[in-house]
Amino acid sequence: MLDWNDLRYFLAVARGGSTGIAAKALGVNQSTVQRRLRALEVALDCSLAERQAGGYRLTSHGQQLLAHAEQVEATVNTLQRQSASLDKRAAGLVKLTSHVTVGQRIIKSGFLDTFHLENPGITVELIMEQRKLDLSKGEADIAIRGGSLDDDPALVGRKIADVPWGIYASHSFVERHGRPSAPADIKGFSVVELSDEIEALPAARWMKMHAPAARVAVRCSNIPSVHLAIKSGAGIAPLPAAYATADDALVRVLGPFPELDYPMFLVTHRDLRRIPRVNAVFEFCLSELKSVLMRGEMKK
Repeated sequence: MLDWNDLRYFLAVARGGSTGIAAKALGVNQSTVQRRLRALEVALDCSLAERQAGGYRLTSHGQQLLAHAEQVEATVNTLQRQSASLDKRAAGLVKLTSHVTVGQRIIKSGFLDTFHLENPGITVELIMEQRKLDLSKGEADIAIRGGSLDDDPALVGRKIADVPWGIYASHSFVERHGRPSAPADIKGFSVVELSDEIEALPAARWMKMHAPAARVAVRCSNIPSVHLAIKSGAGIAPLPAAYATADDALVRVLGPFPELDYPMFLVTHRDLRRIPRVNAVFEFCLSELKSVLMRGEMKK
């Protein structure tokens, strides 16, 4: 007999390309994923995925099942959201997701402590990941996102702030090498380059535009690593102003410039907005997050 729950494991393998990635996404052991995938194949009497170097590849049967499984998943997610919206209690768990940098500032600012004092029945699970979690699939209830809003009518978003960025170096770096007096001067200094998921940031593009030939001392794929590289004296690089000014070892050498501003948004699913506990977190974020993002602390 087909166990509909096995479709979750099949979808995770199809999307991740391996049982290891699927296990991590689902929070289970790899052997559990393999067992549930095999159980689904037995129930359907066909092979759904074949082993290959580095993972799994869907068979023709697997490709056919994928579209149907995604439809089932979408229907189940809709039912879960609509069922949750009937819960009128301002209590329970709310999953809030953000990038690591934003999450760290939220924790340090006392944001969560203050919210819990005002809403003792609500538990906030802060999920800090570079990956954009899927709100429609229930991976999170509320997301703090930068850049631009998704073109998805099922989501609702509100702008929190335009976060200013500047160009920073360590005091020791400036003592040894001096500092640029204009953007065009950056090419004469070593830089820390923003790579991978953060290379599309306005500040990263700005650096490449003004100093395409600068010597790259190190490349970093997340903001905390950029911060540590600057602090070590590796070179000059952009950082969010509130994040950088909290470290006395850093000095702003240029900026902030308006073209480096990074818009931040608060996003949730329309169905979830009607749930009291989700709405309570959403409204608190709208009230307090701007100060946390801009100054690294709660409103006075």
